[in-house]
Amino acid sequence: MRTPQIAIARSIAFCHIRETAHLARASSHHLMPHEEAACIAAELDPPFSIHGAETQSAPVIFNSPHSGRIYPSVLLEASRLCAHTLRKSEDAYVDELFAAASSQGAILMNAHFPRAYIDINREPYELDPMLFNGRLPDFANSQSLRAIGGLGTIARIVNDREEIYKEPLTLEAAFVRIEQLYKPYHAELLRMLETTRSRFGAAFLFDCHSMPSQQGERGGWADFVLGDRFGTSCAPEVAGAVQSFLKSLGYRVALNKPYAGGYITEHYGKPERGLHVLQIEIDRSLYMSETSFAKLPSFSGLQWDISRLIAMAVSDIPLQLRGYRIAAE
Repeated sequence: MRTPQIAIARSIAFCHIRETAHLARASSHHLMPHEEAACIAAELDPPFSIHGAETQSAPVIFNSPHSGRIYPSVLLEASRLCAHTLRKSEDAYVDELFAAASSQGAILMNAHFPRAYIDINREPYELDPMLFNGRLPDFANSQSLRAIGGLGTIARIVNDREEIYKEPLTLEAAFVRIEQLYKPYHAELLRMLETTRSRFGAAFLFDCHSMPSQQGERGGWADFVLGDRFGTSCAPEVAGAVQSFLKSLGYRVALNKPYAGGYITEHYGKPERGLHVLQIEIDRSLYMSETSFAKLPSFSGLQWDISRLIAMAVSDIPLQLRGYRIAAE
């Protein structure tokens, strides 16, 4: 299997070659189901990683659904954009920022495929009718603001304005992505949550993302934005503990503004059933260049602070809530 670094290098090289050759945008290429399936099998095996399940000692799971950086060849061939531009939608290196989770008794799950290929922080069939060349099935949600805006389960745009594809996609190809990537990811995430809750009496999921820096806009921007769906996806003690801890480290922290949590937070957060979900957004300018995607010297310091956050989440948060029992030594 390709390493993510090799895949990125290959993708960028592909981009430069194509741009130098000035290939026509009006390609007759259509993504077909067998091409999608073969590409996924060859280039995204496995499609995600799970670290720390065997050594889990606390009811805590960290999830990084948008840090995948293996860009499938079928996406690159069908796209109007090069891989470097497609990466604008990537939560780059978030999986690395939270890498300490598996060594501290928690689980870390992360996708290998990119958000530009399929977004697992959406409903399974949140589909944009402008993207497909066939009539959407009745069960598809084509009226959500995200789908209408081009940011559904299969994204039509990146960076709020740049169209990804040369031409419409077939619905069949989209369904292959959903069946082979989206559904297995969510099935495993649900299994881990239920197993954790069964074992410990509760489960705490932290859904980890990064956000574009907008320093100076809207009266200032937070370093971290926490989302609990306005108090509905987790007990208030969870968001409160994370917010207080990050502030104690000197970070600016906002709650639910402008990000209150996506599909994962809303769908899995059921605090009345012992399932607590909190979304964490990190300002990318804290640790990386948003133009070159290179890590900044500050990366290691932020990674260390997040490892301290993980330690606090593992040791303190479960003990603040009822229905939790410590794992047997």
